[in-house]
Amino acid sequence: MSRISRTVAATAIATVALGATTLAAAGTASADTNYHCKTSSASVDNPAYSGPWSDNYNFDVSLCAKRSGGYIYAYANVKFEGPVSYVNQVDVLDAARFHLQVKKSVSGSDPVVKWANYTGLEYKLEHGNTLGNGSYKTGTIKYKAGSGKYLADGFIQLDWNNDGKAYRNTYFSASPTV
Repeated sequence: MSRISRTVAATAIATVALGATTLAAAGTASADTNYHCKTSSASVDNPAYSGPWSDNYNFDVSLCAKRSGGYIYAYANVKFEGPVSYVNQVDVLDAARFHLQVKKSVSGSDPVVKWANYTGLEYKLEHGNTLGNGSYKTGTIKYKAGSGKYLADGFIQLDWNNDGKAYRNTYFSASPTV
């Protein structure tokens, strides 16, 4: 039996064994298509380094929101290209996090109705692949929505080692309203 045939057979057996559980999981996956996302980019320079080597992180961030069952759900997906010299270096950053927000869309400044900090970003930045690249997805914020429109917004906060400052913010475009 070929590898593909064995995989198809194993999948069929697992599907029969799991029964309704498989159908529930498929329903959850299809619900994810309701997210409305906006991707934007930014390049961030290490202010503590002025040498000849590349030291920028290049970020592509997708901020995503959806409305479902009276709730707003929001998350961020971060893709980055970092310097090869930063791979497995834990002394470049003192801290890093993604600050995710759910905002109510109003005339003027949109007020934040819920937020969370996701600190797992620091580990990912410090342990990119051998080219210094990687990705990170935040958890999902859930907010009980009232009437009106909402959106996901957020920014990356980097605290560079030896720069004498705390977090520096890098902003991205908010998701479409939901």
